[in-house]
Amino acid sequence: MVEGPLPSIKPREPKPEWLKVRAPGSENYLRLRGIMRNLKLNTVCEDAHCPNIGECWHHGTATFMILGDVCTRACTYCAVAHGRPGAVDVHEPVRVAEAVQTMGLTYAVITSVDRDDLPDGGAGIFAATIREIKARMPSTRVEVLIPDFKGEVDSLKTVLDARPGVLNHNTETVPRLYRLARSGGKYARTLELLERARAYAPDIPIKTGLMVGLGEEHDELVQVFKDLRGVGVSILTIGQYLRPSPDHALMTRYYHPDEFRELKRAAMALGFVHVEAGPLVRSSYHAHEQADAFEGAAR
Repeated sequence: MVEGPLPSIKPREPKPEWLKVRAPGSENYLRLRGIMRNLKLNTVCEDAHCPNIGECWHHGTATFMILGDVCTRACTYCAVAHGRPGAVDVHEPVRVAEAVQTMGLTYAVITSVDRDDLPDGGAGIFAATIREIKARMPSTRVEVLIPDFKGEVDSLKTVLDARPGVLNHNTETVPRLYRLARSGGKYARTLELLERARAYAPDIPIKTGLMVGLGEEHDELVQVFKDLRGVGVSILTIGQYLRPSPDHALMTRYYHPDEFRELKRAAMALGFVHVEAGPLVRSSYHAHEQADAFEGAAR
């Protein structure tokens, strides 16, 4: 029999007030959800448990997730299922375009799971989706949030040749934490992709996003800001990491809104055109406003 006091269990830290949001349920939210179900489409809003789903869907904005809902990588921060994906649905670009048209979107965001099982990483479906949306809704701006395509240059060019309005690839965290958080990802590869995109299509805004709360230090974040500016990134998002389940990477702490304001000031001082920073910020949060800021600066 073991004697002595039992080890204490640290109670779960309560979620701060600034991270609490109302449960979705507005009329427009329900309408959009119905459209997604009818067209058999996936959204990262749902699959990644985004806290802004109620706000964004209420205002008629959604991020479509193409190429299925099973990822070939197992990043420890991500709520999307991982494993062996199904076959590519070549008709998906048409259905996404139909949804954008039905919803009357002026700004659409397209992302995907990682598809390392495909020779082009899914770049062809990205390009086809952009073209289908433009064919039906010429005035709709299309932002793409792409995987790293394992560093394949031709895949990146395939997407850029379809002329998205914004090219986004998330950096996610500081280089020290890549091994912990990003299965199959490499910090140097991320910077290389962003730099190649800027060089190949200098008129297309380049965007990336970071999470905080994984154990990074302030100086590490500032150095990443400098690295991103060095490769030509103009739009940056910074948000709070929220642990999807006990099986995912540990969240080390909540950042206070004042800390996000300080991070934004530090990033803006380095020359970013637009920085969206806050506890609930995600990559596509207020995406149309970020693109507007870039266009305004370019004029």
